[in-house]
Amino acid sequence: MKKAEVKVGGRYSAKVSDKVVVVRIDAENPHGGWDATNEATGKKVRVKSAQRLRGAVHKSKPMALAIPSQAGETKEAVPAADVGTGAKPGARAVQEARGKKPQAARAKGERKSGCLDAAVRVLAEAGKPMTCGDIVKVALEKGYWRTRGATPGATLYAAVLRECAAKGAKARFRRAEVKETRDGKTVTLRGYFTLTDATKKEG
Repeated sequence: MKKAEVKVGGRYSAKVSDKVVVVRIDAENPHGGWDATNEATGKKVRVKSAQRLRGAVHKSKPMALAIPSQAGETKEAVPAADVGTGAKPGARAVQEARGKKPQAARAKGERKSGCLDAAVRVLAEAGKPMTCGDIVKVALEKGYWRTRGATPGATLYAAVLRECAAKGAKARFRRAEVKETRDGKTVTLRGYFTLTDATKKEG
């Protein structure tokens, strides 16, 4: 290149340390040439002569990403700058392009109700010990918990045992002793749980 073609603030390809990189001309150097910045590394470099520069580099406009509609035709394009360079359009961008209202993001700290939270609610309302199978039945009927698992009762049972083992006295559940008379004999039924006294007070 010729010296007259080099502009301060311009971007040019140049050979630096045996590599061709893009540099931005920052200012003329009092000793000749220009002070520049290697855009790949952010380091300052000196371009001693215009012959070191191989040509101007122009910024390319962001390409628009076409969003296919459900029927197969192409909807209004979404600028690539809106979704990030090299990234696919996110769900929000696709929904907006199709005219759909994006779903509101879940508030920070908000979480879906799990099986243990649902169990606490069911036991608090029942006011008596229950088996995990009965707890799950009520929780699903009232919409306190949703699951696609094949054995939700076993899932809850395992979760309750894990909490009891991990938290000890601070667990929300404890085993309950439920007795029943059969053929004139009193038998103890297994698999019943109730809330701890501390959890009942919190409720």
